[in-house]
Amino acid sequence: MAKLTYTFKTDTLFKMLFVQYPELLKRLVSVLLGLQFEDIEHFVIINTELPPDIYGKKFCRLDINMMVDGQQVNLEIQVRDEGDYPERALFHWSRLYASALPKGGEYRNLPRTVVLSIVNFDLFRCAEFHSEFRPLEVSRHEALTDRMALHFFELTKLPEELDSANMLELWLQLFNAETEDDLRKIEALGVPVMEQAIKAYKEVTVRPAFLEAARILEEAEHNEASALGNAERRGRAEGRAVERQEMLDLISKGCTLEEIKRRLEN
Repeated sequence: MAKLTYTFKTDTLFKMLFVQYPELLKRLVSVLLGLQFEDIEHFVIINTELPPDIYGKKFCRLDINMMVDGQQVNLEIQVRDEGDYPERALFHWSRLYASALPKGGEYRNLPRTVVLSIVNFDLFRCAEFHSEFRPLEVSRHEALTDRMALHFFELTKLPEELDSANMLELWLQLFNAETEDDLRKIEALGVPVMEQAIKAYKEVTVRPAFLEAARILEEAEHNEASALGNAERRGRAEGRAVERQEMLDLISKGCTLEEIKRRLEN
């Protein structure tokens, strides 16, 4: 069972594929938002670029920002649980929402802003893989505003069985695919959109532009891991040096071994 070198969760692949195949992105977003594809009249990708100056930067984000029938919609993939993800999503939403207000503009003209997060780890204590959050009054559950929505899709909670009639699950299973066999099982269902997405995946993953971008980002991740490892080792060495110095100071003051142990533990 051959593992995929790149998956739909790979940052650069995710961005390149869906920017270069906007019809597929429109179909994906319509399913994530619970909209009928045919009902979407206005769909524009705002940040189509994959700027070379982000390569090698720590914590670079390869998200996709769109306008969908007057809504500002942002889609992001998060593979690793780096902590505080709900707060990060809320911060990201706030920046998007605030940036949509032009100088001298009225607050009432701010667009509904939706953040879609596909995450590859357990985020909430529930069995459902999809969670949607909006600001509500705690007792009456009355909505404060319709301008805010945060959706989280937890890939780790998807059902094992594929359902050709459930497009939301099928799209997420595509992101969850880790092996060639996983892709073949989805293709075997004969769902045209899934076949198109897998074909686009195979085309993008052999393009020189993608391979070079993936190489640079992989190298940046290795450099970051090395830098963090060196920093941790330095920190441990410095901690041991401080502890030794404290022990020598206590000995010079005539403290007993029991006193020294007690002070160091505190």
